[in-house]
Amino acid sequence: MKHQELGLSNEQVIDMYYTMLLARKLDERMWLLNRSGKVPFVISGQGQEAAQVGAAFALNPQEDYVAPYYRDLAVVLRFGMTAKHIMLSAFAKAEDPNSGGRQMPGHFGYKKGNILSGSSPVATQIPHAVGVALAGKMDGKDFVTFVSLGEGSTNQGDFHEGLNFAGVHKLPVITFVENNRYAISVPFEKQVASATVAERASSYGMQGVRVDGTDPLEVYRVTKEAVARAKNGEGGTIIEAMTLRLTAHSSDDDQRQYRSSEELEAQKEQDPLPRFEAYLVEHGVLDTAALENMHQDIKQLVNEATDYAEEAPYATPETALQYVYGEE
Repeated sequence: MKHQELGLSNEQVIDMYYTMLLARKLDERMWLLNRSGKVPFVISGQGQEAAQVGAAFALNPQEDYVAPYYRDLAVVLRFGMTAKHIMLSAFAKAEDPNSGGRQMPGHFGYKKGNILSGSSPVATQIPHAVGVALAGKMDGKDFVTFVSLGEGSTNQGDFHEGLNFAGVHKLPVITFVENNRYAISVPFEKQVASATVAERASSYGMQGVRVDGTDPLEVYRVTKEAVARAKNGEGGTIIEAMTLRLTAHSSDDDQRQYRSSEELEAQKEQDPLPRFEAYLVEHGVLDTAALENMHQDIKQLVNEATDYAEEAPYATPETALQYVYGEE
């Protein structure tokens, strides 16, 4: 079996599937809450869970640092965030560990889980990840930094400047491009002149790899290789994971204005979740009863997280300047 050839146990691939499924169910719940007027905004990762899980499971959450982008729900779940954390963020409540309810959903930041704080301007997380990698190298630490972004963000100046610096100094940075083929409404061929994003890596003296982002095991393999290169002092890697975007860019977007119904229907057939589930069932890793129990457990978890976050208090006006100015 492929996962065993990669050194993954049955328990580990079950955990991978569980994380994918939890990310999907949280994502779906947030869309329902948004459409019912209970949460203001959703930026979705549906169709990208396999890429996120494959990469995140190749990292060490106790040592490595991640600078995720706003769709990376499965990555932050792997690095210690919980369903309750995600829902507190969606409802913008005071207990939200990302920002105390001060940031938009998907703008992660969780010091306890080695998750670097992110913000709305795209690609700004690249210099942050590079800076942490430089600090680690200067301190003689043996960790890698993992930074993710969409393919549209690879056209920003931060992408070039950060990776050029990382390449010159052979820093242990893995740049994970989740290519869902659309930068909001603009298709890939109208935003990137090169045939692939991965081939840009040669400009920075790095390895560049393009991988099927709907196959978590293949993503795990190439990310594990990138980790090994980074720790061997061989520098960074750009991984371009070809994914799907099953939903609109965000809850404020209508993708039917620029994508055909045929394209949207065809995407559903490539959904990585049922494909990975079929692999696990085919190889006897999971059976129908185990899958049913998993679905029920996740449903209860999402329900409890939703109820808790909806009832949790908002931040008080007196805390508006907290973390903005220093306090004596």
